[in-house]
Amino acid sequence: MITDARVPLTHQQPCSTAYEQMLEKVRYEGAYPTRERAEEAVLVVLAGLGRQLTGDERVDLARCLPLEAARVLTAQIPDTQPLTGWDFIKDLANRSGGSLATTRWDTGAVFAAVTAHAGPDLTSRILQQLPNDWALLFGQAELTPAA
Repeated sequence: MITDARVPLTHQQPCSTAYEQMLEKVRYEGAYPTRERAEEAVLVVLAGLGRQLTGDERVDLARCLPLEAARVLTAQIPDTQPLTGWDFIKDLANRSGGSLATTRWDTGAVFAAVTAHAGPDLTSRILQQLPNDWALLFGQAELTPAA
């Protein structure tokens, strides 16, 4: 059990191969110089996502992710009102002490890995649960219905 999402998982227990692969994907997507920097991004962004997702989408995503990542996601209590994508970035930046630009970059890198694990159907369900502007955070076009 994770008691503090800011403590790297590597200091608590050995990481699974699936989690190592996820970190490598995030490291590649984010062009991070170290695995530790990629893990920092994963911890902050997944904790933030865990505060936004509810219901079956939250459970299904946790099942798709490596155990270490699922624990970070599910350790959070969901907020009663989902944030817009921009407010999500601002919230993460405030919590982590990072800049808005760096936080947006981290979010994109982590969500690329999340999408790879979740697949297109679950990703679509997740995006339907969240405000429209979240699609951009997941690297997808923000589509609006015709009037």
